[in-house]
Amino acid sequence: MLFLVYLLLGVVAGVLAGLFGIGGGLIIVPALIFSFKFWGLPPDVLTHMAVGTSLATMVVTSLSSVKAHNDKVAVNWPVFAMLSVGLLGGALLGVFTAVNLSGHLLQKLLGVFALLMSVKMWFGFKVAEGAKVPAKPVLVFAGTMIGWISGMFGIGGGTLTVPFLRHISLTMRQAVGTSAACSLPIAFMGAVSNMFLGENNPALPALTTGYVYWPAFTGIVLTSVISARLGVRLAHGLPTEKLQKMFAVFLVCIGIQFLL
Repeated sequence: MLFLVYLLLGVVAGVLAGLFGIGGGLIIVPALIFSFKFWGLPPDVLTHMAVGTSLATMVVTSLSSVKAHNDKVAVNWPVFAMLSVGLLGGALLGVFTAVNLSGHLLQKLLGVFALLMSVKMWFGFKVAEGAKVPAKPVLVFAGTMIGWISGMFGIGGGTLTVPFLRHISLTMRQAVGTSAACSLPIAFMGAVSNMFLGENNPALPALTTGYVYWPAFTGIVLTSVISARLGVRLAHGLPTEKLQKMFAVFLVCIGIQFLL
């Protein structure tokens, strides 16, 4: 029964990953926490398992989403390259930070941030077309901050990356496509770090490697890879303004969910 839930969760996460350039973690993490609580897992490991498993699934989901966006020439690779330098280190730092903070506090902080970003995305960013991309050190620093927060919450970073890329004047479609690419280094470093940090935890159930729970990983990946392409087609078939407002509404829903 739970495996069917993971399959359905993969469909939802995949569509969101392709549509909004996120890794789906904002849906996967809360859903996994709920399922792990229902299963009766200890509170001191279920949140880390949800985060670690979410990041692991995003490694696969991101690959599918990036290919689809790249086919539509929607990924700004020079910007991605500079951001990735910071994303890798930031994600590692984020996982270490999460180990020392309660999941409850992290969810409250993420909820507040999501609501603030939703307001900004709804009203749009007042930037001039063709404005210059920031210098490389600025992009690396931004990548570090995005990776740090994403590693803590087990998300692909789209809620952070898309607004930042819009702020530096990328179109909404390029922001979504480049954000999808940025999810890959975050997910890879975050997943590996969670596997390593949870390796010797005696409270973990069977079929885990560190904080990655393989049955959930398998179910989510099986359906998310296919559904991510559907999300990409929706993203490139909608008007830019409507897509931006949809993203804002999505952030409101997520923010309320975490705050409550």
